[in-house]
Order: sequence, then C-alpha cells, then structure tokens
Amino acid sequence: MTAARAARNGAPGPGQVSAPGPGQVPAPGPGQVPAPGPLPGDALDAHCHLDLIEQPPDEVLAAARAAGIRRVITVGVDVASSRWSAQCSASHDGVYAAVAIHPNETADAAHSPSGRESVLAEIASLAGLPQVRAIGETGLDYYRDHASPEIQREFFRAHIEIAKRSGKALMIHDREAHDDVLRILDEEGPPEQVIFHCFSGDAAMAKRCAEAGYVMSFAGNVTFSNAPGLRDAAAAAPPDLLLVETDAPFLTPMPHRGRPNSPAMVAHTVRCLADVKGMGVAELCAQVTATGERVFGPW
Repeated sequence: MTAARAARNGAPGPGQVSAPGPGQVPAPGPGQVPAPGPLPGDALDAHCHLDLIEQPPDEVLAAARAAGIRRVITVGVDVASSRWSAQCSASHDGVYAAVAIHPNETADAAHSPSGRESVLAEIASLAGLPQVRAIGETGLDYYRDHASPEIQREFFRAHIEIAKRSGKALMIHDREAHDDVLRILDEEGPPEQVIFHCFSGDAAMAKRCAEAGYVMSFAGNVTFSNAPGLRDAAAAAPPDLLLVETDAPFLTPMPHRGRPNSPAMVAHTVRCLADVKGMGVAELCAQVTATGERVFGPW
C-alpha cells in the first residue's frame, strides 16, 4: 500500500479548487473518461476514495451530481486518510466519511510509533464525528500478504467493537476470506448495520449475507464480461440489501474498464444492476437511495 499512501499524500485537500459555475461540468482531463448519461433518479456512491482521485474534490463531485449521484461516502484506510475523509466530508455537501485501518495496513498500524491502542483510539475518536457514517474499510484480505491473518483478525474485531460503540455501520473489506469474516461477525456479534464493500462472493455467499441481514455493495467489476458469478450474486441479493459503489479510482465499470474511476461512473453500475435485477433504473435508484439512508443514517 506504499504507492497508495504516497498518492494520498499528494492528493488535493478539500476546498483547494473552486467548484465549476452553475450548470458546468468539468471537461475530461488526462486519464478521465466521458461522463455517463444522467440517471433518471438520484443515487449514491457507497464507497470511494476521493483522496486518491487526481482531480480536485469539487470537480469530481460536480461531475457526480451531473450524473445523478447526490451523495458520496469517502473512505479511509489508515489514520491519515481517515482524518482526510472526515475533513473532506465536513467541507463538502453530500459527502460523508468512513474511517478505519484497512486490513492491508494493520501490520504498519500495529508497529507504528504511537502503537496499536493509540491508532484504534484515533479511529474511535473520529467515529464520534457526525459526518462519519461508517467504520471501514476494515475486514480481512487473504489475497495479499501485507499483514498476517492474526493481526488482521485482531484489528477486525476491534473495529467491530468501535462500530457497535459508536452506532455506525460496519464497512467490510472481504477478499478471499468469506468464512472467517462471517465467523468473526457471528462470534463478536455484528453491529446493527453491516455492509460488504465491493462484494466478491458468489450466489451462495449472497444468500448467507441476506439471511444475516447484511448489505451487499457492488462495484464496477460486476459489469465485467468475465464476472458472471458476481452478477449471479447480485441477482440473488434482495433489492433492499443492495448498494452500489465505485471504489474509485479503482474498478472502473464497463465501457471504460482500465481507466481512472470516479463517483459519476457508478451510473454505469446502476444500469447494469437494474438489468440483472429486472428492475427499472429509476426504481433501483430509489431503492439504493433508501437503503443508503437506512444504513448510513439520515442525510
């Protein structure tokens, strides 16, 4: 995650660039992609990293609003980016924050000069801010080896406790760790609201999550031609347990796969999921908006 941290340190701070004038949407710059057509109803991006997007937040959010994306959750992965997310959400209408130590960052956090307890205390303090609506992204990543499974599980349990104490939703990163994630949630007792960010399970996993009342948030990879299993999972997920996200600047949906992502691009994923679910696009927009408000609290 060193490269991501370096990119974050160079990201523009909130409010550094003025928003475009009324009705103006920034033209695509280097690496940007054409704006999607506006959705027929308001929707949200349930998970992105505004600090890692090259364009200033004002420009990114203006483009999102033009596509019908009225609310955005910007997500921290360590103390520095969690502070940034909380600051950004306090400075921009329609932006809310999630704060946590990403599982791939847990080894560094555990051995930081301030120590594990200090790091977790900082996350707990940020969790009390009104603009912070989720504890995440936390969880388990068995695909990469940036941190041992033992350290990841220890931090995951601590984040579950922070979510329960603060009354905020738990936003889970689950990569090749489905059974352990579900087991730890069962052992610790989940908070009232649980979201599986960038859902990566199959239809059977979707049914297990639905039985527990966990929300499944689908990212742009559900649109990829090589992801029929993800679309089967989305088909199995009850509409009221469904959210849509970008994970921007990563996982850009088709037809722009491989290019930088931004919250506006969630419009492509909404249209894909509406087709998978056999729902009208406006109907799905209304559903994910209602689910977002239920999960993240009153806007």
